[in-house]
Amino acid sequence: MNNFNSGKNTGVTTDMPVLLPIGDRLRHAAMIERHEGTYRLNLRFHHVLWVMALFIVVATGAQAQTQQGLIGPFAALFKWMGFILWGPQGTLNGFALNLIISFLAMLIGTITGAALGLMQISLLLPVRRGSWLITQFFRNSPWLVLLFTIMLLFPFELDLGFAIIPVPDWLKAVIGFSLPVMANISEVVRGAVQSLPSGQWESAESLAFNRRQTLWMIILPQCIKRMIPPWINWYCILAMATPLSSIMGVQESVTYTAQALNALGDRPELLPVFYSFLLVIFFVYTYPIARWSIWLEKKYAVIG
Repeated sequence: MNNFNSGKNTGVTTDMPVLLPIGDRLRHAAMIERHEGTYRLNLRFHHVLWVMALFIVVATGAQAQTQQGLIGPFAALFKWMGFILWGPQGTLNGFALNLIISFLAMLIGTITGAALGLMQISLLLPVRRGSWLITQFFRNSPWLVLLFTIMLLFPFELDLGFAIIPVPDWLKAVIGFSLPVMANISEVVRGAVQSLPSGQWESAESLAFNRRQTLWMIILPQCIKRMIPPWINWYCILAMATPLSSIMGVQESVTYTAQALNALGDRPELLPVFYSFLLVIFFVYTYPIARWSIWLEKKYAVIG
């Protein structure tokens, strides 16, 4: 009895070793809930200092190489910063266009990828095999090759007979990026559904649920938590891949950075400053999202 009371008071010891694994799992879940119940970015001050120090070192080196009488790297960057971030006045290009492309490509890729992933678990063999082939093809194709293919083969305008609809280059980039995203989201959906124990399907069948009801009312609601972290991770990858569209002339941040440097005379000492600025703004945007993904993985971790 004394041992039992001691274990009860401390919460560590017990006379029943068989309960120890359960206690470890419960304690682990409680620690996650206690310490990570609210989202914290976990962005330390020294992380910011490292990024700022790196940028200052690059800019200082460029300043030392600047000839007398020419505009310095800090002044040049400040002058052209708005142009890089959102393009000329009255437009929404530059880095803003990178974000628009990533949002739309992720939206299209998620919707089509979810449908394709559900087709991969279809009971119909042709549907299952066909969706698997499409998924593997786009999943294992280089993003740049897909982008070139869409940009070069897709028409510049669509003639509907009663109207002609122009297809801008940024919209082609959205379609090109959505294809690999679609394939990877398809695998995320398929993996999440198949990760659930088979007893879920058997229990639903015993309650007279048909397959559609089982999928939409029981299986998919449990899969959403499992799919959110990889979904966010793929969005980060997509956002960092959007500068590839600059190769095809899309007016995004890399294109406008090159135009700004050209307006400044293509001075070599300004190259590292302007492109370091691009690295910083992409880091500032994607790093919090990446940390959020890590937090979600811990929050929705399956304790087995």
